[in-house]
Amino acid sequence: MKYSKILYTLASLLVAAKASDVVQLTTEEFDDFVSENSVVMAEFYAPWCGHCQALAPEYEQAATILKEKNLMIAKIDCTEEEKLCADQKIQGYPTLKVFHGLDKVGQYQGPRKADAIVSYMIRQSMPAVSPVTAENIDEFKGTDNFVAIGFFDDKKSNTTFQNLADSLRDKYVFGASSDAKLAKELGVSKLPAVVVFKNFDDGKAIYDSSDKNFKFTQKNLKSFVALESFPVIGEIGPGTFSEYATADVPLMYIFVDNAEDREELSEIARSYHPQLKGKAHIGLLDASMYGGHAPNVNLREEWPAVAIQDFEKGLKYVHPQDQKITKKSFSKFIEDYVSGKLDPSVKSEKVPAPEEQGPVYTVVGKNYDELVLDDDKDVLVEFYAPWCGHCKNLAPTYEELGALYFNNADLKNKVVVAKVDHTLNDVPDEIQGYPTIKLFKAGDKKNPVEFTGSRTLEGLVEFIKEEGTHKADGLAGKAAEKRDVKEDEKEEKTAEHEEL
Repeated sequence: MKYSKILYTLASLLVAAKASDVVQLTTEEFDDFVSENSVVMAEFYAPWCGHCQALAPEYEQAATILKEKNLMIAKIDCTEEEKLCADQKIQGYPTLKVFHGLDKVGQYQGPRKADAIVSYMIRQSMPAVSPVTAENIDEFKGTDNFVAIGFFDDKKSNTTFQNLADSLRDKYVFGASSDAKLAKELGVSKLPAVVVFKNFDDGKAIYDSSDKNFKFTQKNLKSFVALESFPVIGEIGPGTFSEYATADVPLMYIFVDNAEDREELSEIARSYHPQLKGKAHIGLLDASMYGGHAPNVNLREEWPAVAIQDFEKGLKYVHPQDQKITKKSFSKFIEDYVSGKLDPSVKSEKVPAPEEQGPVYTVVGKNYDELVLDDDKDVLVEFYAPWCGHCKNLAPTYEELGALYFNNADLKNKVVVAKVDHTLNDVPDEIQGYPTIKLFKAGDKKNPVEFTGSRTLEGLVEFIKEEGTHKADGLAGKAAEKRDVKEDEKEEKTAEHEEL
């Protein structure tokens, strides 16, 4: 009985392995496989990798769907094919790369879900712009969840639309037609125009001269396509958050943990969609699963809750949580945001007293503008986290750096060395890791320069000197002090010699 079970298990595993539509590649097979297929997605993985294991069923599902379309998905075990993975410069698992032959390689960074992978690979297999006719339009509309078709009959518009498609082909499917009759049947009033088809909301949107802001420019077309690609009210979760976070539009979160609040708040938000369009996307977030995200937008984990996050400007707007969310209060929150009357919420530690500052100034959310954006001074800011080991190692050097300028009467009013606990304070800067060090130059605060050199005293001083507006050399005074000490020591020795 025991052996029967083992044999059955082994047989099942063998059948499962044979049934897989993901092609397992070795180093010897890789080049030929990539060369023989027009487009290939390859996963570089390690068997022990948890993220790889989580991806496996989604990847398998995508492979099965794509196989029917003659699009190939492969995987490479980097614990077995070490040389190939080294040649491909694989630094983490899983890494998903897309090959158009061996020379044209890109990295897939979208959601690790089957439908997203399928959609991406279909786009990769198509030309940037596909010809659309009355005969093939229904088929073309079904190629993806969201497609955009340009209608025009002049060379300038064709060039504009082609450039748009080239820049966004990783995200959307594009088609083009010069058939004015077809355009009219779809509701277009005048060429040129763009019509998008989507499998959500009302299913279609048109951008043509009936729009008061109509201009057939790449900027306007990109804005139209991007806005229409999001549903009126979407779902925020691991598979969609990155799309919202990288959009050019802020995101309104509606945290709910029950069906009644979901329906009521969705209805209110939906009624304000025309006013919010282009100013904020609307997303529902299941608080029972993802409520831990609330503190990131300055909310307590109490439901329902509403906040708006402007990723580009680093601003957050919060519906007061000591006030029940009603139709009246939610409507006022939206109206005040749209009209620009709503003040952003700023997470901040207590502002230090002036006498508590220095030699490394403490920046908090509420004194950020005063200290960092002081247009007369070069301000070096370290964005840190208390738990960060690299930040702790840097601390003594950073304190010594601050003292060079703070204790120098000539430099104190030109250079400020500062730090901010990024976990406790809101700042209008995009910070990817800790520590991040940026120099905000006098007279040019909109273009901070990030420090990427060696985190030594000399390296930081040289950075301030080279990149700063004042070209201040913090070590110049220290060198002079050393020379004075040496001169004093020399004089003392001479005096001692004379006395002898």
